[in-house]
Order: sequence, then structure tokens, then C-alpha cells
Amino acid sequence: MAEGEHSLDLLTIEGGRPLKGDISISGSKNAALPILIATLLTDEPCGVKNVPSLDDIEAVIGLLVFLGKNVVRQRDRLDITAGPTLYGEAPYELVRKMRASVVVMGPLLARLGKVKVSLPGGCAIGGRPVNIHLEGFKALGASIQLEEGYVTAEANRLQGTSFTLDFASVGATENLMMAASLARGTTLLIGAAKEPEITDLADFLNHMGARITGAGTDTLTIEGVERLHGTEHEVIPDRIETGTYMIAAAITRGDLDLHPARPEHLRELIAKLGQAGVSVDQDNGHLRVKGVKDLHPVDAETAVHPGFPTDLQAPWMALMSLARGVSHIAERVFENRFMHVPELQRMGARIQVKGPHAAVEGVDSLSGAEVMVSDLRAGAALVLAGLAAEGKTVIHRVYHLDRGYEHLERKLSAVGARIRRSQE
Repeated sequence: MAEGEHSLDLLTIEGGRPLKGDISISGSKNAALPILIATLLTDEPCGVKNVPSLDDIEAVIGLLVFLGKNVVRQRDRLDITAGPTLYGEAPYELVRKMRASVVVMGPLLARLGKVKVSLPGGCAIGGRPVNIHLEGFKALGASIQLEEGYVTAEANRLQGTSFTLDFASVGATENLMMAASLARGTTLLIGAAKEPEITDLADFLNHMGARITGAGTDTLTIEGVERLHGTEHEVIPDRIETGTYMIAAAITRGDLDLHPARPEHLRELIAKLGQAGVSVDQDNGHLRVKGVKDLHPVDAETAVHPGFPTDLQAPWMALMSLARGVSHIAERVFENRFMHVPELQRMGARIQVKGPHAAVEGVDSLSGAEVMVSDLRAGAALVLAGLAAEGKTVIHRVYHLDRGYEHLERKLSAVGARIRRSQE
């Protein structure tokens, strides 16, 4: 959301209480967004379950409605049907709210032969260029024009091709996979992203009649089909929300049971928590995490899946700020993703940053302070630090958190956190 629309809420946390109990994990934001956008590939009705209620989801619903879809929500289920006309232009005021909007290009180009989309806004965590998307569309036979902040792509019918992504971009993989599903012939996407959200989108598209194999590996094969039909689908649980609450149990020396969870989506975090001395038990869709008094320092280096997720780098740094010794964190996915460091330092963390590297020297305790959120996952780190800190932490600009964590303070309050939302 734009800052002016949401800047009035703040969170106040009285820290130092171990969290104990159960937290139910919401559907994955990053899986739901492209799945909802994929409904543009058909005029038939689609039902999508386990969709979280978040600002980013609302932004995509608004975009779908603008493009000509009807969307009805009942609790965590969205029913999406076609209106009389499908439009091929996504304006700046809708796309600026969220970067993921750019993935409407693939489905609209495949369906309509022409699409005009504003270049996106979104989180301030580095370049994230859309050039990989555009090079991929060119390889599929589209002509591309850039003018006045808009991208226009045109193609009578996309043609299957072999395309190598120069970076395993999740958004570009999603965009090109959707476009290629209606192309003539077979497309090979080499160097594709391997995230679980890609696999969930491929499952959804295959339920619609697409022919996609190789999801979860770095090479996707997409046999184009003439048309796709409606389907029903349940979105996977959110692995980043799961990981955030796992770290919440560890940082507060608590004991949390998280479900439904997919441990196979969080192998790297589970291994790192184990090295830090934290107990993690896996059983039938449940993850039980118990904190310890003395945390060991553990180094982490972010990487594309199945490596350590960049979206858990800031929460991990909050945890390591209380470990006994020095840990090192390297951010290899996004530049400019250490904006939480000065705020953690205000709370007493000892962190030194040099380029993409941070050295974190553990302290005995953090102290509450007034801090400001710069982006979604930085916000999560500050909430975690506040839960563990002595005294009161006041967190400003929490609208960033509303983009990615459903019912955050409600879920935390239910397991013993003293956290409340108020207006500035």
C-alpha cells in the first residue's frame, strides 16, 4: 500500500515473555498471488482456497476486478469468474502497490495478444529488474516497447522456445510459465526458480489443463495447449510465516506448535535452528519449536531455494543478536536488504555491516525502543526483537507488515505476547 494510506497504525510490544501454544499457519501469500493471476488464463470459474487476507492479496483482487474478473470471498476461499470483457492494460495506480502485479503480463499476452502494464513499485530492497521477464517474452516471439513508464508487449500467438534465465527469478519464472502454457509448441525454461510457490503454481496450471513438468527443478518443460479450463485449488501453507514463528519461539525461549506446516519447504532453517541449539520436532504437518537459554551463533548465507531464504534473513539476524558469540550473515539475493540493522542497533544489537556481509556479536539482552519498519521482512525482525527485548518497543509504519502476515498481533497475543495495535 502507498504510505499515505496506511501510515497511522503502530504496534506496542511489552517484551520478555516466552511464547507458548499453537499457531495456525495461513496460506502462502507468494503462492496465492500468481495463482490468482493465473485465473486470467481462462474464462471458466476457478475456486481458490486457503487464501490469506492481506493487503497484497487485496491489491491483486483489485487488479483482477479492474481487468474484468468477478471475485467473491467467503472466509479463506475466493471464487473467480469472468466478466463480459477481459482488458489488457494494468495502470500505475494499481501496479505500484505491489511488484507481483507485473506477472499479469504473461497471462494477458497469451490470451489477448497485446498487453500494456505499468512498471512496478513495491518494496525498496534493491533493483529486482523486470528485464528477465521482457527478454523471455521476446524469446517467445513478442515485440516489446517501453514508453513513459509502461511496457507494451504484442504477439499474434506466442511460439514455444528455449530460454535461459540469467537469474533464477521467481516472478519471471511465473510470468513465462503462464505465457508459455498457451503458446504454440514446447517451451524450455532453463535456470528457472525452484521455490515451492513455483511448484504450487504449476500444480494449479496443470489442474487447468496445462502440460508442465519439472517444477521444483531448474528446468521447466511447458507443452503449449489451445485453452485452459476452470479448476479448484488449495494454496500451500506460508513457509515464510512458518519460519518467522519458528524464530519467534526460539528468540523468546518459548514452545510453539505450528500447523499446517511443510518441513520440506524449510530444511535450511530447521538445520540452522538445530545448530543454534533450538529443538525442532516434525510430526504429521506440525512443527514444534522449543527455545533454549543459550543460543549458539550460526552463520547464514541467503540463496535461492533450497538455500536459506532471503525473506528470513532479517528475522534470523534478530535471533543471532542474542546468541553467545559472533555470527556472520551474507545477503546474496537482494542488495540493500540490511535496512533493519540501524533499528536493531537502537535496541542494543551489536551489528557491523560491510557490503553484503553483517557480523553479529550476541548481547545478553535487547532493550525496547521506538523503531521504524522499512520493508515487510525487516518489520518481522523488529517484532521478534521486541518480543524478546526488556521493556516496551513501539514499532512505526506497520502497514508493511500487513502486506505479508495475516492477523499477526492476534496470533501472537493468543500464545502469550503482550502486543497491541493503535493509531499514531
